[in-house]
Amino acid sequence: MRHPIDPKIDCVFKALLGAETNRALLIHFLNAILGSELPAPITSVEILNPYNEREFLDDKLSIVDVKARDDSGQLYQIEIQLLIYRDLPARISYGWADLYSSQLSSGEPYTKLKPTYAIWLLAEDLLTDSDVYLHDFRLRDASGRCLVAHGGIWLAELNKFHAELVQNEQERWLKFFKDGSKLDSDALPPWMHTPEMEQAMSTLEGFSEKDRAYHAYQARQNYLRQQASIQEELDDRRAEIEQARLRLEHAQAVVEQAQADAEQAQATAEQAQASAEQERAAKEDALAEIERLKAQLRGPKTD
Repeated sequence: MRHPIDPKIDCVFKALLGAETNRALLIHFLNAILGSELPAPITSVEILNPYNEREFLDDKLSIVDVKARDDSGQLYQIEIQLLIYRDLPARISYGWADLYSSQLSSGEPYTKLKPTYAIWLLAEDLLTDSDVYLHDFRLRDASGRCLVAHGGIWLAELNKFHAELVQNEQERWLKFFKDGSKLDSDALPPWMHTPEMEQAMSTLEGFSEKDRAYHAYQARQNYLRQQASIQEELDDRRAEIEQARLRLEHAQAVVEQAQADAEQAQATAEQAQASAEQERAAKEDALAEIERLKAQLRGPKTD
C-alpha cells in the first residue's frame, strides 16, 4: 500500500463489513466473534444499511455502523468506537434496545421477536476494572439464569488484546483491527495469509491507492482527531468543574462547621450566663434567709 490505512476509522470499517462486495467478510466476522453463542453458523446475511462509496466520497455518509439480518431473522449491529465518554454505555444499551424493538410493528405478537446481537469494537478501555478484552452482556440474573435467550451486547476492548500468536478466527479479526494500520501488503505476517484477511487488505488498499478515496479517508481521520481533541477538552472542563464543585462543597462545609461551632459557643455562653444568674439568685436567696434567721434570733423589739 502507498499509505497506511487504519481499519478502525469508521468509514474504512463500514467498507470492510458493510459493503455488499464484502458480505462474506461480514459473515466470517460474525461467526468468529459470536462463535458458539449462535445456534448454527451464519451462512447468509442481508445488509440493512450497506456502505455506498459514492455517498461516502461525497461526504454524505453519516451512519457508520453495520446492521444485518440472517436467514433465520436474527439481527446484528456492528460498530467501531475510537473514543470513550461518559454516556457511551447508555448509547450502546439504547442502540441494542432500539434495534431489538424495531422488529415489531403495532399489534404484532412478541413471538415474532428474534435474537439481536450488538458487537462494539472499542479502541480505548471502557471497563477499567477488568483486564478481560471481550465481554458479553445478556439478560440474566445473578446466578446466570437467562430471562430470554435473545442475544445481547458484545464489547471487544482492542487495547487489552495482546495476543502475538493467533489461535482462532476471533483473535485474527481482533488483531487485524488493532494492528491493521501497521500492515504492509507487500510483507504481510503469517497470520494474515487467509482468504478473508487478504480480502480485508484489498479493501484497505482501495483507500490507499485511490487518490480521492485516500483524501476522503484523511478528511475523516482529521475530523475524528478534532472530535478527540474536543472530547478531551470537554473532559478537562468537566474535571475542572468537578474540582471547583468539590472545593465549593469543602468551603461550604467549613463555613457550616464554623457556624455550628459559633452556635455551640453561643449556646455554651448562654448556658454559663444562665448558670451564673441561677447562682446569683441562689446566693441572694441564701443571704435573705440568713437575714431572716438573724432577725428571728434577735427576737421582737421591746419598748
